[in-house]
Amino acid sequence: MPTHLACPDCGRTYEDRWRCECGHPLEFADRPLPDGPAPDPAAFDVRDGLWSFSEFIPVERRVSLGEGTTPLVAAEGWNAQFKLEYVFPTGSFKDRGATTTLSRAVELGVDTVVEDSSGNAGAAIATYAARSGIDAEIYVPASVKASKLRAIERTGATPVRVEGSRQDVTDACLSAVESGDGWYASHAWNPAFFAGTATFAYETALQRDWDVPDAVVTPLGHGTLFLGAYYGFRALYDAGWTDRMPRLLGAQAAGYAPIAAELHGDGDPETNDVADGIQIREPVQREAILGAIDDTDGDAIALGESAVAKELDALHRAGFYTEPTCAVAPAALRAYRERGVLDADDDVVVPLTGSGLKQ
Repeated sequence: MPTHLACPDCGRTYEDRWRCECGHPLEFADRPLPDGPAPDPAAFDVRDGLWSFSEFIPVERRVSLGEGTTPLVAAEGWNAQFKLEYVFPTGSFKDRGATTTLSRAVELGVDTVVEDSSGNAGAAIATYAARSGIDAEIYVPASVKASKLRAIERTGATPVRVEGSRQDVTDACLSAVESGDGWYASHAWNPAFFAGTATFAYETALQRDWDVPDAVVTPLGHGTLFLGAYYGFRALYDAGWTDRMPRLLGAQAAGYAPIAAELHGDGDPETNDVADGIQIREPVQREAILGAIDDTDGDAIALGESAVAKELDALHRAGFYTEPTCAVAPAALRAYRERGVLDADDDVVVPLTGSGLKQ
């Protein structure tokens, strides 16, 4: 029996719905936590990839391509550790959420999924839909990168190109959902997606022998990875497997930085079109993102185009072949240290979220 969903705002519960009647995003009504102390890291069996942490995941079926257990490596030029999320099957961290979301869809007997995406999430949902035998329609901006469009098309999914803004793409997709065209496999709304991105925290803690970093710096658009990290580290702490929470520090693109603006004012008028993967002006999880920042003494800042382009070059020269949006987090790490938010000797983990092969 699939786990029910609940609204944290009004308390309504549902067997399946993409958002609450009150308009609030939904969560799983029951959050599984393992019994007993943290296992010996050296003896922890990771052969099932991110599904090795199934005790934390409220989905029983598995639509899998062996995703997870991405490398955690030293990044000497940044005095940090980079988690190489770009080595997933479709080349981005979005596979974490896609595997759990399509597994949830199989549990519910879904025939067709629909999703709106600037590229990576759409490619991930389309790929895992193909793996599960479920049809997929992916709503994308008309300006979507050709490489990402091909990745969607080659799975057999149907891309629906929409002229206008990123919000216009979402609006067109929601119209299709409301018309009954398919089940909304949204990386922004669907709680199953966040159950998948939470595995980033489980893997990071395991790879560090259950030692939590002082801070985690992530790109921040809809908050898919930022909130996943928060939920994951919170679950580890609540289970007693770790003894603290890291500070969560977000990196937004200038011109598309509503969280940074909420915290610090409008800031730099520059528009950052390099970090195209996080060009989100109205994140649906805004309240949850701000709550995570408050709970972890976190922050969010906006980065201009020049800083991100410079950081991308530095990443490539250091052997990290990422797509442009990835560079926003390492650039933010430098900015946080320059501003005194982080000390030079703080222990920091930064995910590199998408492959340079997608450019």
